[in-house]
Amino acid sequence: MTHMCSGCSRVCGWLFLIVGILFLLDNLTAWSFWGIQWYTVAFILFGIGAIGASKCSDCQAMMPGRKK
Repeated sequence: MTHMCSGCSRVCGWLFLIVGILFLLDNLTAWSFWGIQWYTVAFILFGIGAIGASKCSDCQAMMPGRKK
């Protein structure tokens, strides 16, 4: 379970929505992804979210066990 502030959650939500729509277009053969697999994109998106949350002071303040 990740602890993110509302700003980081919003950014991650938009990224997942955009990539989901792009994969839907790929499934409908409207656009080609040059052979990129869905799990590659999932790892990239999770990585972006984790890096963003680790650099965000609001997210760091929400982490359990963190000294304030």
